[in-house]
Amino acid sequence: MTDVAGQGRGPLSVSVVIPVYRGEDTLPTLIDELAALHEVQHTPQGRPFRVAEVLLVWDRGPGRSDEAIRQLHAKHDWVRPVWLSRNFGQHAATLAGMTSSGGEWIVTMDEDGQQDPQYIGAMIDTAYDNGAQLVYGKPTNPPPHGALRNAGSKVAKGLFVRFLADQEFEEFNSYRLVLGEVGRSVAAYTGTGVYLDVALSWVVADVATCPVKARDEGRPAGNYNYGRLFSHFGRLVISSGTKPLFFVTFIGIAFVVLGGLAALWVLYERIVGDLPVSGWASMFVALMIVGGAVMLSLGIIAQYIGAATNMSLGKPLYVVVRDPAATFGDPDGPARP
Repeated sequence: MTDVAGQGRGPLSVSVVIPVYRGEDTLPTLIDELAALHEVQHTPQGRPFRVAEVLLVWDRGPGRSDEAIRQLHAKHDWVRPVWLSRNFGQHAATLAGMTSSGGEWIVTMDEDGQQDPQYIGAMIDTAYDNGAQLVYGKPTNPPPHGALRNAGSKVAKGLFVRFLADQEFEEFNSYRLVLGEVGRSVAAYTGTGVYLDVALSWVVADVATCPVKARDEGRPAGNYNYGRLFSHFGRLVISSGTKPLFFVTFIGIAFVVLGGLAALWVLYERIVGDLPVSGWASMFVALMIVGGAVMLSLGIIAQYIGAATNMSLGKPLYVVVRDPAATFGDPDGPARP
């Protein structure tokens, strides 16, 4: 147990959750860095802590990440594999690892080596200094991606922070420190298709950020193409609750007002002026704008209906199984009789 300052009788225990999709080349180096934190360390302000466990959640990606996980588990008894029945996506895999964790604090991070584990101590200090249940690592340098992807990511995060989140988020990304009991509760009760950061914004009282420096990926970039990134943003919007429906309503009200003003102008010109016969171009443009707004609104509503249908059908967020090698021998080979 620890006191409110985080400097109690024993070191703080930290569980590190890493969703694994294509990490056979980067995981060994990352685990070596975390191994140094398995022994008792001290934060910059002197709080003792240690990484008690690392949960590697295999999300059935391409390559042989499963073999890398087995080797790391055999080498380190504090590395715990979590096997998923199929590919459920990064957020579902992260939630599966959080559910299986046991630390006082949970750190979530990517497999690609961009996020430096040495900042975990500073994030712990930030949590206690601000009384925050959730701390995000805020990169002080631009992400190592292309300009278009960085700009799109910045716009998407800005929309979420300003219009969709239930908390005043300054930053959010996959490098998080969350209070263990909060993280496990969110992981246990989050429904299918819900964006993890949205779920956290529903329950945390205080959020803080800690400056970190992002590193280059330890593999060629491009794990997410633009189609997947757009889908990622769509799930962020839909899982944020009913707030986007307000914009649907706003679009409807705006076009009703514009239509009324246009009708008044036409009526005025018809009575007091010489109203010329309008061409097809203006009518075509008006129909395209109104039709586009209607289709956009219907698309948003359809996404809500789809999410509600998945939840009503009982679609699981993820399913944890035992090591496929224990069931089939070789997960890519023929099944045992």
